[in-house]
Amino acid sequence: MIVTDWSDINNLYKREHVARDKKDAIRIAINAGIDMSMDPYDLKFCTLLKELVQEGKVSQSRIDDAVRRILLMKYRLGLFDQPNTGKGKAYADFGSVQFAKVALQAAEESIILLKNESGLLPLSAAADGGGRGLRLLVTGPNANQMRCLNGGWSYTWQGNLTDRYAQQYNTIYEALSNRFGSGNVVIEQGVTYIPEGGYQEEEASHIDDAVRAAQNVDVIIACVGENSYTETVGNLSDLALSDNQRRLVKALAQTGKPIVLVLNEGRPRLINDLEPLCQAVIDILLPGNYGADALARLLAGDTNFSGRLPYTYPRNSADLTTYDYRVSEHCDRMAGAYDYDATVNVQWPFGYGLSYTTFAYSNMRVDKPRFSKDDILTVSIDVTNTGNREGKESVLLYSSDLVASLTPENRRLRAFEKVMLQPQETRTVTFSLPAKDLAFVGTDGQWVLEEGDFCLTIGSEQLTVTCE
Repeated sequence: MIVTDWSDINNLYKREHVARDKKDAIRIAINAGIDMSMDPYDLKFCTLLKELVQEGKVSQSRIDDAVRRILLMKYRLGLFDQPNTGKGKAYADFGSVQFAKVALQAAEESIILLKNESGLLPLSAAADGGGRGLRLLVTGPNANQMRCLNGGWSYTWQGNLTDRYAQQYNTIYEALSNRFGSGNVVIEQGVTYIPEGGYQEEEASHIDDAVRAAQNVDVIIACVGENSYTETVGNLSDLALSDNQRRLVKALAQTGKPIVLVLNEGRPRLINDLEPLCQAVIDILLPGNYGADALARLLAGDTNFSGRLPYTYPRNSADLTTYDYRVSEHCDRMAGAYDYDATVNVQWPFGYGLSYTTFAYSNMRVDKPRFSKDDILTVSIDVTNTGNREGKESVLLYSSDLVASLTPENRRLRAFEKVMLQPQETRTVTFSLPAKDLAFVGTDGQWVLEEGDFCLTIGSEQLTVTCE
């Protein structure tokens, strides 16, 4: 069934000007196939729709069709079997210790290590009563609030009241204090968001205080990014990190202390001028209530990084691209000439992510080097942990159509699996790849799998298969 977004039927006459009034807008929308209206402002929808049916401007059959679709969806969801979903045993484990462990693990596995120069991370062991531990300065606007960890559409629409409802969870500063010892962790944010203010409202009157605090610590944890936002409120005309936050990081870099840049954001904010100043960069995205605890464990080396970038991180505002770009969509600006073999200029590519250990791939093979359209290919590869500590590796299988009737994508992610490996352990990872997954949408709008060669890639390993 089809439902409108917030007040979109009203928008037909208030914003789009394709209807005379609300009644006319309802006529257009329902006859176009809308089954349910999200109408937040009044109850006139039902009355006006009934009038339209009585006047013959909306048929009874269209109403029956909409009702049938809505009821069918409710039957499929089991709402007639258990209409009161919020009572009884339906959510008996909500907020349980069991679920908290899953949330913590999910956060740990989604946080991405993007840079680790000279092995700065993991940080040395925290103070444990045996002497002075590593001293940390936690700074930046995202250092001490739950709002930015959860983002919008969490506790409240814009997330602006999140800290009021999530006080039992840890901010980044609180989590680091718990893990490294409160006596070893100093907070001086330098830049702060206005409490319960709008998305882009921030103050930057304390950068000098943060710089002074940095003189007495060993490592700076700079927590930058975005405040919570959603929808139009969070729209941007520029992906660059805010001027205040960039000034803060640049001022801290002048101290000579190593900086761990923690990116807490719902989309990639440009940091090409900051990345060279920082010895480590971590993208925590929007990790939820246990995100700060996960970050603290990763920084300390209690667990290992295994997250991968879910998008291509741009280096410049005009260098926006996707990992699966078509070769004809990329051109080199040198001498104005097209260069179809040029590397896309990005900060970090899709699927990028570092670990505290290293992995090697070997012996990639496929059971059907030549296949038909109805076959399922079995693709295998050996993965070895070549480092000295355990870690999880995300094994990504890509395909590239070498020749097609439409310019093919550079590559397409076909499957992935994350595996835990002990030091020096080797495991075979196997994927089942239906041949139909190699199809694309042709000029007639239909899926088509053409004869010819495809390149399959896992890490640095490649092989060619042929559709006959």
